[in-house]
Amino acid sequence: MDMYNLCRRAAAESAVLLKNENELLPLGDGTRVAVFGRIQTMYYKCGTGSGGRVNIEKQPRFLDSLRAEKGIVLDETLAAVYEAWVVDHPYNDGKGMWAGEPWFQEEMPLDEVIVKDAAARNDVAVIIIGRSAGEDHDNGYAKGGYLLTDEEENMMSLVSESFDKVIVALNVGNIIDLSFIKKYRISSAVYLFHGGMAGADAFSDILVGKTAPCGKLPDTQMTDITRHPAHGQFGRSDVTLYVEDVYVGYRYFETFDRDAVDYPFGFGLTYTTFDVNAGIEANGDRITVTATVKNTGKRAGREVVQVYVKAPCGALGNPERKLVAFKKTDYVKVGECERVVIDIPMGELASYDDSGVTGHKSCYVLEAGEYGFYVGTDVRSAALCGTYYQENTAVTRECEEALAPVTPFKRITAVETENGYEKAFTDVPLCTVDVEKRISERRPDDISFTGDRGIKLPDVKAGKNTIFEFIAQLTDEQLAALVCGEGSCSPKATPGTVGCMGGQSLELDAFGIPVCCVADGPSGIRFDGGKLASLLPIGTLLAASFDTELVEALYSGVGQELKEGEVDSLLGPGMNIHRHPLCGRNFEYYSEDPILTGKIAAAASRGIGKYGCYATIKHLCCNNQEFCRTLCDSVLSERALREIYLKGFEIAVKEADRVLIMTSYNPINGYWAASNYDLVTTIVRRDWGFDSLIMTDWWTSLNLVRGTEWTKDYLQAMVRAGNDVYMVCKDAEAKSVSVLRGLKDGYITRGELQDCVRRMLEWIMETPTYESYVQRGCTPRYPLTVDTNDLDQIVAYLGNVESDVPYEVAVQKNKNALISFSIVSKSDSIAQDTVVFRMDDNEIILTINGEKKDIQVINRQIAIPLDTCRTFTVTYPSTITMPTLVIKQ
Repeated sequence: MDMYNLCRRAAAESAVLLKNENELLPLGDGTRVAVFGRIQTMYYKCGTGSGGRVNIEKQPRFLDSLRAEKGIVLDETLAAVYEAWVVDHPYNDGKGMWAGEPWFQEEMPLDEVIVKDAAARNDVAVIIIGRSAGEDHDNGYAKGGYLLTDEEENMMSLVSESFDKVIVALNVGNIIDLSFIKKYRISSAVYLFHGGMAGADAFSDILVGKTAPCGKLPDTQMTDITRHPAHGQFGRSDVTLYVEDVYVGYRYFETFDRDAVDYPFGFGLTYTTFDVNAGIEANGDRITVTATVKNTGKRAGREVVQVYVKAPCGALGNPERKLVAFKKTDYVKVGECERVVIDIPMGELASYDDSGVTGHKSCYVLEAGEYGFYVGTDVRSAALCGTYYQENTAVTRECEEALAPVTPFKRITAVETENGYEKAFTDVPLCTVDVEKRISERRPDDISFTGDRGIKLPDVKAGKNTIFEFIAQLTDEQLAALVCGEGSCSPKATPGTVGCMGGQSLELDAFGIPVCCVADGPSGIRFDGGKLASLLPIGTLLAASFDTELVEALYSGVGQELKEGEVDSLLGPGMNIHRHPLCGRNFEYYSEDPILTGKIAAAASRGIGKYGCYATIKHLCCNNQEFCRTLCDSVLSERALREIYLKGFEIAVKEADRVLIMTSYNPINGYWAASNYDLVTTIVRRDWGFDSLIMTDWWTSLNLVRGTEWTKDYLQAMVRAGNDVYMVCKDAEAKSVSVLRGLKDGYITRGELQDCVRRMLEWIMETPTYESYVQRGCTPRYPLTVDTNDLDQIVAYLGNVESDVPYEVAVQKNKNALISFSIVSKSDSIAQDTVVFRMDDNEIILTINGEKKDIQVINRQIAIPLDTCRTFTVTYPSTITMPTLVIKQ
């Protein structure tokens, strides 16, 4: 599979063209182009943190791609000025690629002479604006964040005064303020977002028309961010109240504040025009929308048919518009049409009643009244194409109260008047369920302990024995070790991956349980140590594609790379809702809309599953800010959870088969996610029917009872919640002490622990690792222990080993060596630092964090080839101090 060119096509087609005055784009052959902005000398390929740490073979800069494009003539004189300037003003990565990188890079000051000279030489100006944000580092409502800097404003002003034709390209992770489009003479503007490894080449394709941008905004572009309904509650340190409730993004603006919108949700131009005519037909339990899409322009192109419903405002108070379906056309030739048929189950029109105001508490209901269907190419321009009348309020799905808040607050709702909808506030329904009682009444039965009967896991896979007979053999200690995953860069799994689980001890291996591994995503496979993989466009850009088939094809390529790299699951896609535009991790996620989020995530998961690997959808749920992300309690209604923040996850697990789930760092209504029984078991397992593996995020916190103290050691709370495995532990057997303590004091039962283990083992038996493990005769691919026999001779003792400096050491032939690292990490408790030890073709990869600020001693084993004199290097970041390194044989 040609992943580079597939990524290139995806990045180009998903770009959102906001303005294209007088059809400036695409540029004609031979157009002379002056490029402004220091970002031309680089390219923001991804946001920061774990999601962007993918090693790629090549990364063209904007200038590289534009120089390679023969259809335009690049102003090399101006380019040389920028390239010279950045030598003395190099890229600032802050503290590195984890959380310290600034949102923007210093811009080169411009004067009138430079700009006017460039205008005299060229036909068109291109201004490139770049922004970064990422994990643990929200964007800011400040100059250089959401707003332009003074230098960028000056650049916009000078260039638009001197050039008649100005194109602005936005190489950003989050949406930013676009007031400059009206303020200055801007002819064309396009959101490139972060396009992964091929993003710069995609931009050159857009410029000359090799590919037409046909993306749509996955978020509402507002005139003033302070009018955003979540703005006053974003970025809090202890509690954030979701007062906007279900009125997230366009659902709020279309209902209450239409004048606050510059570009509506779903908006995006392309290089041609279309007419969309549609009608609906009610067919029992579904609505069928049939649309005819005609190309009325001058070029072939693609369009997105978007279907919105206007439900009765009713007793619940429904938004003016809700997206219920979408479909992207193929390329339609000039003058030709494509017929698009979309089936919408009636259940997709329902709303969740968390108060009982409809007479059906904790149910999804279709309130009586008229349902209007609006079809078009964005939420604002979609036209009424038909109506459906619901005679009586009907229940489409019965649920049970789960995860309701205990903190009182008022939420937004809509009240219908003669002049339209008015905003009102009502008390949020509070929890009426005794969660502790619910847990005690629903505990799974224990499987009676039998001791080792010689049953191996392959016997279960072959149908000789049941999974229950297998689990009955395992001691409490063995069960507890199985719910503790190891990593990162564990020597027991594929080098450079961030975590592993399963048969991590000799005892467990003896039962035929292999060690399976997971690798960071979601935009590609993170291999610490340098192994290459494909870096895809970010989640927001792929959501802008509105193209599930393209996303599935992209991630099938990732699935192939996962299998070839001996990785069982990608930690992705990320699919939290864009509750607020400044969330630093929005780049990993998709949209403000749950339907778009769920459909794109399901497509990505299906793609990965084609090669037998798994997607791990994350972060369940409400990871909607990075500031204090492990502490800030997300307090929200059941309705908002069901309709907005969990809806995408529900779609993904129901529309893709090979899916795992990762819980989030934050508490939700008082319970940290990983220990949140109603989230994990009542909703995800009992209501949705999901019975596969759920893992924690790395080094997550948990609490035993709602609203009580939290710690990273309450693994018994994870087990009770039905969250199957804690990630990540330095040593599974050592970390499992809290699980055993929970068994001893009766906080958890053996049945609860066995249920977690059952789900893990059932997943393991479906992985590529299991298949290869059995083919090897149930032999681990990597050693489970360090062999210290006869390792008493010190071959080398090195203090203060410098990074990347070659060292020579004499060793004995054909013997293993023990490498003992003494390391201090100055990073925080979540950030991960990688240390790579290389001895010719052999390498050891370590990943540590700063949870402990004292010396950490880590032992690893390496095989020494024939030569008796070897050269090695140790590579590590500035956040690592290496007091000593000892080599023994």
